[in-house]
Amino acid sequence: MKEIFKNKKVLLIILMAVVLGGLMGWWIKPSSDHQDEEFHQHELSEDGPIWTCSMHPQIRLSEPGSCPICGMDLIPASSKRSAADANPMIHEMTPQAVAMANIHTSRVTGVSPEGELFLTGKVKADERQLASVTAKFPGRIEQLFVNFTGQVVRTGERLATIYSPELVTAQKELLEAASTKETYPQLYTAAREKLRLWKLNENQIDEIEKTGKVRDQFDVLSDKSGIVTQRNIAVGDYVNTGSILFDVVDLSRVWIMIDAYESDLPFVKIGDEVSFTAAGIPGQTFTAKVTYIDPVINPGTRAASVRAEANNRSGELRPEMFINARVKTTLRKGQSSLAIPRTALLWSGKRSIVYVKVQDSEFPAFEMREITIGSRMGEMYLVEAGLEAGEEIVTNGVFSIDAAAQLSGNYSMLMRPKTKTMEVPQSFRQQITALADAYFKIKDGLVADDTKATKSALSQLDLALGKVSMDGLKGKTHDHWMALKQQLAEAAKMMQGEETLVGLRQHFSMLSENMLEVTESFGLEKDKVFKDFCPMAFDNQGAFWLSETEEILNPYFGEAMLSCGEVKETYLKGQKVFEEGGPAKQAAGGHNH
Repeated sequence: MKEIFKNKKVLLIILMAVVLGGLMGWWIKPSSDHQDEEFHQHELSEDGPIWTCSMHPQIRLSEPGSCPICGMDLIPASSKRSAADANPMIHEMTPQAVAMANIHTSRVTGVSPEGELFLTGKVKADERQLASVTAKFPGRIEQLFVNFTGQVVRTGERLATIYSPELVTAQKELLEAASTKETYPQLYTAAREKLRLWKLNENQIDEIEKTGKVRDQFDVLSDKSGIVTQRNIAVGDYVNTGSILFDVVDLSRVWIMIDAYESDLPFVKIGDEVSFTAAGIPGQTFTAKVTYIDPVINPGTRAASVRAEANNRSGELRPEMFINARVKTTLRKGQSSLAIPRTALLWSGKRSIVYVKVQDSEFPAFEMREITIGSRMGEMYLVEAGLEAGEEIVTNGVFSIDAAAQLSGNYSMLMRPKTKTMEVPQSFRQQITALADAYFKIKDGLVADDTKATKSALSQLDLALGKVSMDGLKGKTHDHWMALKQQLAEAAKMMQGEETLVGLRQHFSMLSENMLEVTESFGLEKDKVFKDFCPMAFDNQGAFWLSETEEILNPYFGEAMLSCGEVKETYLKGQKVFEEGGPAKQAAGGHNH
């Protein structure tokens, strides 16, 4: 060894080898952490096992361990691409997580045209049965025959006795006028009329005149049968003419005052039968008829009062009792007949959230969808837009799914994507729907390879475009429509100048892009339309079009490749389209050839 190090030539060779090895190592080393990440991801994409969390499927690691979010043990995951990768509105869970969250689903179904509306309210006294007993003449209360509120009285029953000096004077005037009635008949008539105005009847006046005796006390009689609800006097009180002595109410008939919210009012009409129960009278059901619906909504409660009348001859129903009422309802013509359970909704106003089960997915997956709900019918809510019959929605455990989606960083009720669809008047949507109908005729002409039919439909589109009114469009909505209108007109003009199918199809692509933008921005008054895509159009560059049918009928190839294409999106009537992830999708058809 010493001989080697003594040999300077050998030592120089060793040093050069070390330096050269270091340079080569630095040269082949990955240049950044990003390359390490790409290399790591490449390893994950190999056939080796991938580990994930049963509660957080977005966690995907190359080795077993604990979930960095919840700490649960990781489990082997499939290497297949999940449904959530393609749509951020979809949250994917494992079967174990679904079982732990006790998630149940059910199909969206129709409801019977007849149903029941569950409302709450109170028992109130019938205002027409209220009466106030007043003093007909001034005087002092000498005696009371009604000493407490709640006492039952009958019509004509004595309530009190009044001593009235003014009445004594009036009687003396009558007796004096009676002695000179032949000479001064007008004074006699005026004296009798004065007593009549103090509510003395003819028999009482005749008795005074006949006996010649002046009475100093008169009885106060009840004008109505019922219950005394208020006593305003005591013995010795002095009262004036018109003073309210007692309040009496007849409770043989009562009002049932029910609170009906705005969404409930379309189902209630005058004459409807109401059955109700009172908490204070268990086991008994009463009936009533709706006689009045308040035309004004209470701004505080957002409800209107519905009044029903009920018999109460037994006296069991007492004013201010709380009641639970059922109103038999009937769906109006044209009203949605789809309904979902109340437990399926994440409530956020008229527009609410449901989770729709994604079909044919490897793992249980649920799509967050915003729907428009209508009136409540019992434990069900009518669906105005956003769902179709037969779709499967979560009816139990919806909060668990939403919470898991939020923890995973997915969209949830509190973190929704930005809405692309703008609020516009219904009349405007009807006008652009007429525009879409003209567009569909153009599309059908190209599908049939019919140049003449296509050109004819272009004229109808020009007419429909000219009839679209901008009344009610403001700000960005107005500007966006103006830009789209100009682009639609330009595309139609270029198609009008073409005489060949090749040229018409070239510009039809531009027309289609704008019609799709119109559909997503404003919505159409059609139950369902489809965004289709042909990947082979224009030398494999691909092109979209809007269709009113789910069946693929390719306008870019016509009979040559009629079924080439696939459904990319489905737009439902009244459903919002989001900026990211598109609208809530239905099951899309596969790519056909």
